[in-house]
Amino acid sequence: MIATNTSSLTERRHDLDWLRVIAIIILLFFHTGMWFNHWGWHVKNNELTTTFQYWMIWSHNFRMQLLLFISGAGTFIALGSRTSGQFRKDRYKRLLVPLIFGMFVIVPPQIYYERISQYATYWDFYKTVFEFKAYPAGSLSWHHLWFILYLLVYSMLALPFLKYLRSPNSENFRQKCTKILSSPAATLFIPSLLILISQIILRPFFPEETHDLLNDWAYFIYYFSFFLMGSICYSIPALWQAIGNNRKHFFIALIFSLIPFYICYFHFRELISLPAHIDTIETIFDVSAIFVSWFTVITIIGFGQHYLNKPSRWLAPINEGLYPFYILHQSVIIAIGYYVCQWNWSISAKYWMICFLTAASCTAFYVWIIRPFNVMRFLFGLKTKK
Repeated sequence: MIATNTSSLTERRHDLDWLRVIAIIILLFFHTGMWFNHWGWHVKNNELTTTFQYWMIWSHNFRMQLLLFISGAGTFIALGSRTSGQFRKDRYKRLLVPLIFGMFVIVPPQIYYERISQYATYWDFYKTVFEFKAYPAGSLSWHHLWFILYLLVYSMLALPFLKYLRSPNSENFRQKCTKILSSPAATLFIPSLLILISQIILRPFFPEETHDLLNDWAYFIYYFSFFLMGSICYSIPALWQAIGNNRKHFFIALIFSLIPFYICYFHFRELISLPAHIDTIETIFDVSAIFVSWFTVITIIGFGQHYLNKPSRWLAPINEGLYPFYILHQSVIIAIGYYVCQWNWSISAKYWMICFLTAASCTAFYVWIIRPFNVMRFLFGLKTKK
């Protein structure tokens, strides 16, 4: 019989914590880069470059997917021996409270700097938040906190399934998953093909150009797939071990998946010219992006499991501060960037200055303002100190 006992994977793992740190650092670099590339964003530098887009297009296709995979595993751990009611109460405290607080306190400065020329003071702007009109028509939005909203909804939807995974009744299911998914090819292609099928079915009804977080079910199911796969893979020790053992196969597959992905993207950037029709090229790019997303995530998980499952006395305090850091980082990037981008500096100098000042500011705010005080800890989704 294949070993599928969940007891060995109910404790927190160092590799997941380190990968969470890495994912947040990638977010810091990514959102700072949005100041300087040619993609639409709330605010932009007066000088733009395409250089950032060549690495950002890849990171765009795995940064949040990686976080959701880790969150799926983390939610399975968080459930533990709690009852459904205890779990829901914890999720509301950890996710709903910071979401509401963030929408009224953390996010508004982003909209203010986007519209700063329209208001004499921040207070003049802030009063418009309480008109309760959704952005962009109004000033109420969750912006980057969409991740917290989705994580809350995913946790509630997945709760019965997570309870099932933790019960003896799931033994047969977990054995079948191990048998089906343990080979490198199956781990790579079965989840990615399922994600692809969901997008083929849903994307015609929810095209990306009309993207709406509340109504885009293709987008919702796409990210939900990574969350669920994180829960499933982590709940089955034999499958989790197989992911680490097959990491080199995943890496090779990832390299090959990046070839059509970047060939199509270079065509869009007019660096090369493909003979196919533009619709065909866009289809190839969209399909390859799904494979790149899953291949990148599972490769990172495999290598992280092998190299990062190591304790550190710094890991626990860093890990606790990551959630407040995520909540704060985009607003701080925009606030600091607004002034840095007025300096007569090169793009590179501005970029690294914004990254450094944002990291330092968010860290200082957490250490001095959030961590010591239970009220702030509650508002940012941390456990209160007794």
